[in-house]
Order: sequence, then C-alpha cells, then structure tokens
Amino acid sequence: MKILAVGKNYANHIAEMKSEFDKFSGEPVVFMKPDTALLKENAPFYYPEFSKDIHHEVEIVVKISKEGKHIEEKFAHKYYDEIGIGIDFTARDLQAKLKQNSYSWELSKAFNGSAPVSNFVPKINFSDVQNINFQLDINGETRQKGNTSMMIFKIDYIISFLSKYFTLKKGDLIFTGTPEGVGAVKIGDRLCAYIEGEKMLDFEIK
Repeated sequence: MKILAVGKNYANHIAEMKSEFDKFSGEPVVFMKPDTALLKENAPFYYPEFSKDIHHEVEIVVKISKEGKHIEEKFAHKYYDEIGIGIDFTARDLQAKLKQNSYSWELSKAFNGSAPVSNFVPKINFSDVQNINFQLDINGETRQKGNTSMMIFKIDYIISFLSKYFTLKKGDLIFTGTPEGVGAVKIGDRLCAYIEGEKMLDFEIK
C-alpha cells in the first residue's frame, strides 16, 4: 500500500500560502508518504521532536479498488469505490527550510503518523464526488471547510495522471488536496473531521 498526495489543488489554499500555481507546467504537484505515515482508528498523533510548527491540512481521500496503469480519465471512476477523509500533517518549519534549498518535501510531509485517515464509505453514498462538503474542527471550532467542486484537478483526472507514473494497486490511498484555513496544532488539541456533516475522524494530539 502506498499513499499518493496532491498539493496545490485548491486556489484559496495556494493564495494563503503565498504560492504559485503554474510552477510545474500546470500539472498536479505530487508527493508520497510511506505506510508508516498512516494513522487509523482515531489513534493519537504524537507531536514529533524535530518540529515546532506542525500544521493540519484536511483532505478528501480516495481508496483505489483495483490495479491499473495508464488509465484514461473517462475510465478512472472504475478504479475507486470508497471515499474517506484524512489529515496531511506538515512540519511547516522544516518544509520552509527544504523549499529554501530546493529539496524535496518528504521529511516535512512523510514522517511517522503524518497521515491520519478515517474509515471509508461507499462512493455511491454521494450523488457527485465533485460536490462533497468536508471540514475540520479543532477543539470544537471549525478551522477548515471545503467542497470538492473547488478542486483545480478533479478526482478522475488525478487518478489518470498518477497512473501514468505509478501502477495503482488495490488499497492505495490518494490525498486530493486541502482547502484554505491550514494552521498549527498543539499538544492537547482534539481534531474532528467531517464529510457532509458526519464525523469521520476524532483524535487527539499528544
């Protein structure tokens, strides 16, 4: 199982990060996380010693249901049948240093426990996967809200694009990008993530 993630997929998040969209020929920004990044069943997230600025980034996650490569976009919907929600934890201070030196993001994105993921629900529960509301609350206060209609790159395109470079296998997870509102977390925070008002994640920072 591998975790593939897309960065810079919501315009308002790009703006809040004072970043640019067209840095890579208008194609998705892609990075990976190892299976050791995965946190399941509302396990707590333990704040790492190497950072003092861990940020939350809530994202819709799709689970690949069968193996495929070089998938045409029009057939991509056949390769996933479940939707979940996850947090892409980012060591923002470390990421800034890496960017400054034009290094890759993995140390700031792929560390242990950096990918809490909810249980998954059938895709057929949603009339349109490109019109799903989701949000993240911290200590009862809503910090991030988004709708998949706001994605720059739609889910089927992401799957098609990734499959040109990686063979997608059953159980692979794809993080599809975060909306605006990212920010720091601290020890003692409780994070709750929702899809269409249904609580899917509920865990603590320790």
